[in-house]
Amino acid sequence: MFKYLVIVSPLGFLYGSAGAFLSPENLVGRSGAKFPPDAATLAGLFFSENKHNEIAAHDKLKHELFISGPFWAKQDDPEAFYVPTPRHRIIGEGKDDEWKLTAQRQWERDPKKQDIEGEYRWQSIDAWRRKTSDIRKNHEMSHAPWEYVSFLHPQMKSDERHVLPKHGLFLENAVQMDEGFCLVYLSTYALPDGWYRFGGEGHMVEICCQEISSESTVHQLLTTKIQKACALISPGVWGSNHLSHRYPKHSEFPNQGMKMLTDKPIPYRYRIGQRSTERGRLGRGRYAVPPGTVYVFKKPLDKTWWEFPEDWFPREGLPLKHLGCGLCLPVEIDGVA
Repeated sequence: MFKYLVIVSPLGFLYGSAGAFLSPENLVGRSGAKFPPDAATLAGLFFSENKHNEIAAHDKLKHELFISGPFWAKQDDPEAFYVPTPRHRIIGEGKDDEWKLTAQRQWERDPKKQDIEGEYRWQSIDAWRRKTSDIRKNHEMSHAPWEYVSFLHPQMKSDERHVLPKHGLFLENAVQMDEGFCLVYLSTYALPDGWYRFGGEGHMVEICCQEISSESTVHQLLTTKIQKACALISPGVWGSNHLSHRYPKHSEFPNQGMKMLTDKPIPYRYRIGQRSTERGRLGRGRYAVPPGTVYVFKKPLDKTWWEFPEDWFPREGLPLKHLGCGLCLPVEIDGVA
Protein backbone atom coordinates (compact mmCIF):
# COMPACT_ATOMS: atom_id res chain seq x y z
CA MET A 1 0.00 0.00 0.00
CA PHE A 2 1.15 3.54 -0.65
CA LYS A 3 2.65 4.94 2.54
CA TYR A 4 3.96 8.40 1.61
CA LEU A 5 3.08 11.57 -0.21
CA VAL A 6 6.11 12.79 -2.17
CA ILE A 7 5.72 16.58 -2.32
CA VAL A 8 7.62 18.31 -5.13
CA SER A 9 7.94 22.10 -4.98
CA PRO A 10 9.48 23.58 -8.16
CA LEU A 11 12.11 26.28 -7.82
CA GLY A 12 11.50 28.63 -10.74
CA PHE A 13 10.61 27.65 -14.31
CA LEU A 14 10.17 23.97 -15.14
CA TYR A 15 11.69 24.11 -18.60
CA GLY A 16 12.34 20.74 -20.11
CA SER A 17 9.07 19.31 -18.80
CA ALA A 18 7.01 21.39 -21.16
CA GLY A 19 7.69 19.36 -24.28
CA ALA A 20 9.14 20.21 -27.67
CA PHE A 21 11.61 23.10 -27.84
CA LEU A 22 11.24 26.17 -29.99
CA SER A 23 13.74 27.56 -32.43
CA PRO A 24 13.56 29.46 -35.73
CA GLU A 25 13.70 26.08 -37.49
CA ASN A 26 11.27 24.33 -35.15
CA LEU A 27 8.29 26.53 -34.36
CA VAL A 28 6.09 23.72 -33.09
CA GLY A 29 4.45 25.57 -30.21
CA ARG A 30 3.30 23.20 -27.48
CA SER A 31 2.73 20.20 -29.75
CA GLY A 32 4.88 18.03 -27.51
CA ALA A 33 3.78 19.50 -24.20
CA LYS A 34 3.91 17.07 -21.30
CA PHE A 35 3.39 18.28 -17.76
CA PRO A 36 3.52 17.40 -14.91
CA PRO A 37 6.37 14.83 -15.04
CA ASP A 38 4.94 11.33 -14.77
CA ALA A 39 5.60 8.65 -12.16
CA ALA A 40 8.44 7.14 -14.21
CA THR A 41 10.42 10.37 -13.76
CA LEU A 42 10.13 10.14 -9.99
CA ALA A 43 10.96 6.41 -10.04
CA GLY A 44 14.20 7.24 -11.87
CA LEU A 45 15.05 9.75 -9.15
CA PHE A 46 14.53 7.07 -6.48
CA PHE A 47 16.94 4.66 -8.15
CA SER A 48 19.47 7.41 -8.81
CA GLU A 49 19.36 8.61 -5.20
CA ASN A 50 19.55 5.03 -3.92
CA LYS A 51 23.13 4.80 -5.25
CA HIS A 52 24.28 7.59 -2.93
CA ASN A 53 21.86 7.54 -0.01
CA GLU A 54 20.62 3.98 0.44
CA ILE A 55 16.85 3.98 0.64
CA ALA A 56 16.68 0.18 0.39
CA ALA A 57 18.63 -2.69 -1.10
CA HIS A 58 18.51 -2.41 -4.89
CA ASP A 59 16.58 -5.66 -5.46
CA LYS A 60 14.16 -4.79 -2.67
CA LEU A 61 13.57 -1.33 -4.11
CA LYS A 62 13.07 -2.81 -7.57
CA HIS A 63 10.34 -5.15 -6.32
CA GLU A 64 8.70 -2.98 -3.67
CA LEU A 65 8.80 0.56 -5.09
CA PHE A 66 5.38 1.67 -6.32
CA ILE A 67 4.73 5.26 -7.41
CA SER A 68 1.64 6.91 -8.81
CA GLY A 69 0.76 10.38 -9.97
CA PRO A 70 1.13 13.13 -10.86
CA PHE A 71 -1.32 15.09 -8.74
CA TRP A 72 -1.07 18.58 -7.24
CA ALA A 73 -2.04 20.38 -4.06
CA LYS A 74 -1.81 23.59 -2.08
CA GLN A 75 1.47 23.59 -0.20
CA ASP A 76 -0.21 24.15 3.15
CA ASP A 77 -2.48 21.09 2.74
CA PRO A 78 -0.80 18.44 0.52
CA GLU A 79 -2.98 15.58 1.83
CA ALA A 80 -6.03 17.25 0.24
CA PHE A 81 -4.45 16.95 -3.21
CA TYR A 82 -6.30 17.28 -6.51
CA VAL A 83 -6.96 14.37 -8.87
CA PRO A 84 -8.50 14.17 -12.37
CA THR A 85 -12.28 14.47 -12.27
CA PRO A 86 -14.18 11.28 -13.25
CA ARG A 87 -15.76 11.71 -16.67
CA HIS A 88 -19.30 11.02 -15.46
CA ARG A 89 -19.08 14.40 -13.70
CA ILE A 90 -19.48 17.53 -15.79
CA ILE A 91 -18.72 20.76 -13.97
CA GLY A 92 -19.00 24.13 -15.71
CA GLU A 93 -19.25 27.72 -14.58
CA GLY A 94 -22.40 27.84 -12.48
CA LYS A 95 -23.69 24.53 -13.89
CA ASP A 96 -23.20 20.83 -13.34
CA ASP A 97 -24.52 17.52 -14.66
CA GLU A 98 -23.77 13.81 -14.48
CA TRP A 99 -23.91 10.89 -16.85
CA LYS A 100 -26.00 7.98 -15.59
CA LEU A 101 -26.94 4.52 -16.86
CA THR A 102 -30.51 3.76 -17.91
CA ALA A 103 -32.26 0.45 -17.31
CA GLN A 104 -31.09 -0.52 -20.83
CA ARG A 105 -27.50 0.23 -19.72
CA GLN A 106 -27.16 3.25 -21.99
CA TRP A 107 -25.37 6.44 -20.95
CA GLU A 108 -27.58 9.51 -20.74
CA ARG A 109 -27.67 12.99 -19.17
CA ASP A 110 -30.52 15.06 -17.81
CA PRO A 111 -32.51 15.99 -20.97
CA LYS A 112 -33.85 19.12 -19.24
CA LYS A 113 -30.37 20.60 -18.89
CA GLN A 114 -28.55 22.38 -21.65
CA ASP A 115 -25.24 20.99 -22.82
CA ILE A 116 -22.45 21.82 -20.39
CA GLU A 117 -18.79 21.89 -21.20
CA GLY A 118 -16.61 20.17 -18.62
CA GLU A 119 -14.48 23.20 -17.79
CA TYR A 120 -12.97 21.76 -14.63
CA ARG A 121 -10.70 18.74 -14.97
CA TRP A 122 -9.43 18.53 -11.37
CA GLN A 123 -11.19 17.99 -8.06
CA SER A 124 -10.11 17.55 -4.46
CA ILE A 125 -9.54 13.97 -3.32
CA ASP A 126 -11.54 14.86 -0.19
CA ALA A 127 -14.61 15.43 -2.38
CA TRP A 128 -14.38 12.08 -4.18
CA ARG A 129 -17.55 10.63 -2.61
CA ARG A 130 -19.61 13.82 -2.85
CA LYS A 131 -22.24 14.61 -5.47
CA THR A 132 -21.20 16.74 -8.41
CA SER A 133 -23.52 19.57 -7.38
CA ASP A 134 -21.98 19.64 -3.89
CA ILE A 135 -18.45 19.69 -5.33
CA ARG A 136 -19.34 22.75 -7.41
CA LYS A 137 -21.12 24.53 -4.54
CA ASN A 138 -18.17 23.92 -2.21
CA HIS A 139 -15.65 25.02 -4.88
CA GLU A 140 -13.78 21.71 -4.56
CA MET A 141 -12.87 21.66 -8.24
CA SER A 142 -10.17 23.70 -9.94
CA HIS A 143 -8.15 24.45 -13.02
CA ALA A 144 -4.52 23.34 -13.10
CA PRO A 145 -2.29 25.81 -11.18
CA TRP A 146 0.33 26.23 -13.87
CA GLU A 147 0.68 27.95 -17.19
CA TYR A 148 2.91 27.65 -20.23
CA VAL A 149 5.24 30.54 -20.94
CA SER A 150 7.99 31.15 -23.47
CA PHE A 151 11.33 32.77 -22.72
CA LEU A 152 14.73 33.18 -24.33
CA HIS A 153 17.17 30.55 -23.12
CA PRO A 154 20.91 31.25 -23.48
CA GLN A 155 23.46 28.78 -24.78
CA MET A 156 26.71 29.60 -22.98
CA LYS A 157 30.28 29.36 -24.15
CA SER A 158 32.12 26.34 -22.75
CA ASP A 159 34.99 28.40 -21.23
CA GLU A 160 33.27 31.58 -20.02
CA ARG A 161 29.91 32.84 -18.89
CA HIS A 162 28.96 34.56 -22.12
CA VAL A 163 26.33 33.69 -24.66
CA LEU A 164 27.57 32.25 -27.95
CA PRO A 165 27.94 35.04 -30.55
CA LYS A 166 25.89 33.05 -33.08
CA HIS A 167 22.74 31.08 -32.29
CA GLY A 168 23.33 31.83 -28.62
CA LEU A 169 19.66 32.32 -27.76
CA PHE A 170 16.72 30.05 -28.43
CA LEU A 171 13.09 30.21 -27.43
CA GLU A 172 12.20 27.71 -24.71
CA ASN A 173 8.73 26.48 -23.91
CA ALA A 174 8.48 26.40 -20.10
CA VAL A 175 5.99 25.83 -17.31
CA GLN A 176 5.46 28.11 -14.34
CA MET A 177 3.46 26.93 -11.33
CA ASP A 178 1.40 29.38 -9.36
CA GLU A 179 2.81 30.43 -6.01
CA GLY A 180 1.73 28.25 -3.08
CA PHE A 181 1.19 25.04 -5.06
CA CYS A 182 3.16 21.80 -5.37
CA LEU A 183 3.13 18.50 -7.22
CA VAL A 184 2.17 15.36 -5.29
CA TYR A 185 2.94 11.68 -5.92
CA LEU A 186 2.04 8.53 -3.97
CA SER A 187 4.89 6.19 -3.04
CA THR A 188 5.72 3.12 -0.99
CA TYR A 189 9.10 4.65 -0.04
CA ALA A 190 10.25 8.08 1.08
CA LEU A 191 13.06 10.20 -0.31
CA PRO A 192 15.28 12.14 2.10
CA ASP A 193 14.07 15.73 2.26
CA GLY A 194 16.17 18.10 0.20
CA TRP A 195 16.82 19.71 -3.18
CA TYR A 196 17.01 17.52 -6.28
CA ARG A 197 17.47 17.78 -10.01
CA PHE A 198 14.17 16.60 -11.46
CA GLY A 199 12.74 16.29 -14.95
CA GLY A 200 13.99 16.38 -18.50
CA GLU A 201 16.70 19.03 -18.07
CA GLY A 202 17.40 18.55 -14.38
CA HIS A 203 15.77 21.70 -13.04
CA MET A 204 15.87 22.13 -9.27
CA VAL A 205 12.98 21.19 -7.01
CA GLU A 206 12.52 20.87 -3.28
CA ILE A 207 11.20 17.47 -2.19
CA CYS A 208 9.78 16.43 1.14
CA CYS A 209 7.79 13.36 2.12
CA GLN A 210 4.79 13.03 4.39
CA GLU A 211 3.38 9.80 5.75
CA ILE A 212 -0.20 9.05 4.68
CA SER A 213 -2.38 8.86 7.78
CA SER A 214 -4.81 5.99 8.17
CA GLU A 215 -7.64 8.51 8.74
CA SER A 216 -7.01 10.35 5.47
CA THR A 217 -9.46 10.21 2.58
CA VAL A 218 -6.90 8.79 0.16
CA HIS A 219 -6.05 5.90 2.52
CA GLN A 220 -9.72 5.07 2.96
CA LEU A 221 -10.38 5.17 -0.79
CA LEU A 222 -7.34 3.04 -1.64
CA THR A 223 -8.39 0.37 0.85
CA THR A 224 -12.05 0.27 -0.29
CA LYS A 225 -12.75 -2.60 -2.69
CA ILE A 226 -14.11 -1.60 -6.09
CA GLN A 227 -17.51 -3.14 -6.70
CA LYS A 228 -19.44 -2.12 -9.82
CA ALA A 229 -17.79 1.15 -10.86
CA CYS A 230 -14.41 2.88 -10.69
CA ALA A 231 -12.58 5.82 -12.26
CA LEU A 232 -8.92 6.16 -13.21
CA ILE A 233 -6.85 8.89 -11.57
CA SER A 234 -3.69 8.00 -13.54
CA PRO A 235 -3.24 6.82 -17.16
CA GLY A 236 -4.23 3.19 -17.72
CA VAL A 237 -1.84 1.07 -19.78
CA TRP A 238 -3.28 -2.38 -20.32
CA GLY A 239 -2.39 -5.22 -22.65
CA SER A 240 0.82 -6.82 -23.83
CA ASN A 241 4.25 -5.33 -24.50
CA HIS A 242 3.25 -4.75 -28.13
CA LEU A 243 -0.45 -3.87 -28.01
CA SER A 244 -2.42 -1.44 -25.86
CA HIS A 245 -6.02 -2.14 -24.90
CA ARG A 246 -8.81 -0.16 -23.32
CA TYR A 247 -9.07 -2.63 -20.44
CA PRO A 248 -7.17 -5.71 -19.20
CA LYS A 249 -7.62 -8.68 -21.55
CA HIS A 250 -7.59 -11.12 -18.67
CA SER A 251 -9.96 -13.87 -17.57
CA GLU A 252 -10.29 -12.37 -14.07
CA PHE A 253 -11.36 -8.97 -15.39
CA PRO A 254 -15.19 -8.73 -15.68
CA ASN A 255 -15.42 -7.24 -19.17
CA GLN A 256 -18.70 -8.90 -20.14
CA GLY A 257 -21.34 -6.18 -20.28
CA MET A 258 -18.84 -3.56 -19.15
CA LYS A 259 -19.56 0.11 -19.93
CA MET A 260 -16.97 2.86 -20.29
CA LEU A 261 -16.90 6.65 -20.35
CA THR A 262 -13.59 7.81 -21.76
CA ASP A 263 -11.81 10.21 -24.08
CA LYS A 264 -9.30 9.69 -26.87
CA PRO A 265 -6.09 7.81 -25.89
CA ILE A 266 -3.09 9.80 -24.73
CA PRO A 267 0.61 9.13 -25.49
CA TYR A 268 2.48 7.35 -22.71
CA ARG A 269 6.26 7.35 -22.95
CA TYR A 270 9.16 6.63 -20.66
CA ARG A 271 12.78 5.52 -20.89
CA ILE A 272 14.65 2.64 -19.29
CA GLY A 273 18.38 2.08 -19.02
CA GLN A 274 21.24 4.47 -18.34
CA ARG A 275 23.42 6.68 -20.51
CA SER A 276 26.55 4.85 -19.35
CA THR A 277 25.48 1.45 -20.69
CA GLU A 278 26.33 0.28 -24.18
CA ARG A 279 22.67 0.03 -25.09
CA GLY A 280 21.97 3.49 -23.74
CA ARG A 281 18.47 4.56 -22.89
CA LEU A 282 15.61 2.75 -24.54
CA GLY A 283 12.51 4.79 -25.23
CA ARG A 284 9.14 3.11 -24.81
CA GLY A 285 6.00 4.50 -26.36
CA ARG A 286 2.38 3.39 -26.41
CA TYR A 287 -1.10 4.77 -25.91
CA ALA A 288 -2.86 4.92 -22.56
CA VAL A 289 -6.47 5.25 -21.45
CA PRO A 290 -6.69 8.82 -20.06
CA PRO A 291 -7.26 9.65 -16.39
CA GLY A 292 -10.90 10.24 -15.53
CA THR A 293 -12.07 7.20 -17.51
CA VAL A 294 -15.00 5.44 -15.83
CA TYR A 295 -15.57 1.67 -15.89
CA VAL A 296 -18.93 0.15 -14.91
CA PHE A 297 -19.19 -3.63 -14.44
CA LYS A 298 -22.12 -6.04 -14.47
CA LYS A 299 -20.44 -8.21 -11.86
CA PRO A 300 -18.57 -6.76 -8.88
CA LEU A 301 -14.83 -6.51 -9.30
CA ASP A 302 -14.35 -6.90 -5.53
CA LYS A 303 -10.72 -5.78 -5.58
CA THR A 304 -8.71 -2.74 -4.67
CA TRP A 305 -6.21 -1.48 -7.26
CA TRP A 306 -3.50 -2.89 -5.03
CA GLU A 307 -4.94 -6.37 -5.57
CA PHE A 308 -4.88 -6.16 -9.38
CA PRO A 309 -2.58 -8.93 -10.72
CA GLU A 310 0.63 -7.61 -12.30
CA ASP A 311 -0.05 -9.58 -15.49
CA TRP A 312 -2.94 -7.19 -16.19
CA PHE A 313 -0.22 -4.69 -17.08
CA PRO A 314 2.60 -4.79 -19.67
CA ARG A 315 6.03 -5.57 -18.27
CA GLU A 316 8.89 -3.56 -19.76
CA GLY A 317 11.74 -3.25 -17.30
CA LEU A 318 9.52 -2.55 -14.31
CA PRO A 319 5.94 -3.88 -14.48
CA LEU A 320 3.90 -0.81 -15.29
CA LYS A 321 1.83 -1.36 -12.16
CA HIS A 322 4.93 -0.22 -10.25
CA LEU A 323 4.58 3.12 -12.08
CA GLY A 324 1.02 3.54 -10.87
CA CYS A 325 -0.63 2.76 -14.18
CA GLY A 326 -4.40 2.55 -14.06
CA LEU A 327 -4.70 3.63 -10.43
CA CYS A 328 -8.45 3.73 -9.87
CA LEU A 329 -10.88 4.49 -7.07
CA PRO A 330 -14.49 3.35 -6.52
CA VAL A 331 -17.26 5.67 -7.70
CA GLU A 332 -21.05 5.64 -7.57
CA ILE A 333 -22.99 6.00 -10.83
CA ASP A 334 -26.73 6.73 -10.92
CA GLY A 335 -28.60 3.72 -12.29
CA VAL A 336 -26.00 1.17 -11.16
CA ALA A 337 -27.47 -1.15 -8.53
